[in-house]
Amino acid sequence: MEITINGIITKVYKQWWLKINTKSFRLGPFDGALFPHVIKVKYTVNSKDYFKLKWVGPYKTVPVVNQNVIVVCNDQKPKKARIFL
Repeated sequence: MEITINGIITKVYKQWWLKINTKSFRLGPFDGALFPHVIKVKYTVNSKDYFKLKWVGPYKTVPVVNQNVIVVCNDQKPKKARIFL
């Protein structure tokens, strides 16, 4: 059975090694470059803490640390979870 709980973003960092160029002609190495982000979410099920990583695309708004997110997970296997921003 799936349960819905609240999670808290504990870390947000940029993936520097994955650069997405938005311009066909650039004047510098980072001119028009976008980078995706990775967020780390902490959630608690049955008084045990779990962590989950989620990739956020470069065109989406980046969440901030200590922001609440919705986590949907299985009560039998809480490690298998989905994060909704």
